[in-house]
Amino acid sequence: MSKRDYYETLGVAKDAGEREIKKAYKRLAMKYHPDRTQGDKSKEETFKEIKEAYEILNDDQKRAAYDQYGHAAFEQGGHGGGGFGGGQDFGDAFGDIFGDIFGGGRRGGGQSRQRRGSDLRYNLEMTLEDAVKGKSVEIKVPTYVSCEPCDGSGAKKGTSAKTCATCHGHGQVQMRQGLFAVQQTCPTCSGKGKVISDPCTSCRGQGRVEKTKTLNAKVPAGVDTGDRIRLSGEGEAGEHGAPAGDLYVQVHVKDHPIFVREENNLFCEVPISFTTAALGGEIEVPTLGGKVKLKIPKETQTGKMFRLRGKGVKSVRSHATGDLMCKAVIETPVNLSGDQADLLRQLEEKMGKNQTKHNPKETGFFDSVKNFFDDLKS
Repeated sequence: MSKRDYYETLGVAKDAGEREIKKAYKRLAMKYHPDRTQGDKSKEETFKEIKEAYEILNDDQKRAAYDQYGHAAFEQGGHGGGGFGGGQDFGDAFGDIFGDIFGGGRRGGGQSRQRRGSDLRYNLEMTLEDAVKGKSVEIKVPTYVSCEPCDGSGAKKGTSAKTCATCHGHGQVQMRQGLFAVQQTCPTCSGKGKVISDPCTSCRGQGRVEKTKTLNAKVPAGVDTGDRIRLSGEGEAGEHGAPAGDLYVQVHVKDHPIFVREENNLFCEVPISFTTAALGGEIEVPTLGGKVKLKIPKETQTGKMFRLRGKGVKSVRSHATGDLMCKAVIETPVNLSGDQADLLRQLEEKMGKNQTKHNPKETGFFDSVKNFFDDLKS
């Protein structure tokens, strides 16, 4: 017998969105769910069709396959790679869509699940040099660790937790409220599915104890502020032997007295004497790898950028190395003696007749100022 069209089954258009499909399923599930139809086999079959249609249309990949191949996409050997299997019961399907109403849906196929331990964050401050080169650092983290005497089980050595007699290990109990079957967390085991009658005295039945762990974290070369390193399984241990969470080491690079980092490039200001800037010469500039020679051309002005290729930071992601950008800052002589001041005055007098030639920026600036005020007067 041929199956009904899934869109027709839910009563939605073929271009219906996820919200519209979910809303239609809720409405039909409330009407045809076995808890409400009291053994009516025809309505039970209708509910199966509704559930099947929802599972296909609510999954983007399955819906695309259905739109292209129809029901053949989910037949044995079809384009969908197999059918549904039909192993899920009505309680599971109802819990999926109405979990928010009933206080929780499925829990691992009806079984209680262990709650993984919490993730932790550790703030690590580093110097720029260490961040660029990489470094192994020792960190101390206050956390919960698995209890050794009970091996994390929470039960006293030689004993073990027993299946909860109230929920039979499911972690939830079902209560009838009119036409609905409402699932609630088991009050006896608090949803764990097991009960410890003889708890460990070291951890008081929790399976974990507080401790400060000392860890070695390997920080790769090239990290920057905002980067984080994940140490899997080094977070808090879960209760009763549940897996531990992860530890995230958050990197913060301290301000450097010389360099400023922007991505993989470094920037610094280099003071240059008045005479070197005017006549040219060679100076030493700092890099993270030591001093290097930098040739200064004559007539260098403040603000000129010099690029030292490959003297920046090696990227932690692409392994490309940035550059060092040196900004020239011309330093005006200070603490001059009388003779030195006289020499500068003599120099100024000799250049006085050719200000445009020797000080083009100054001349151009004041010409612009003059033109500006002339325009205001006109």
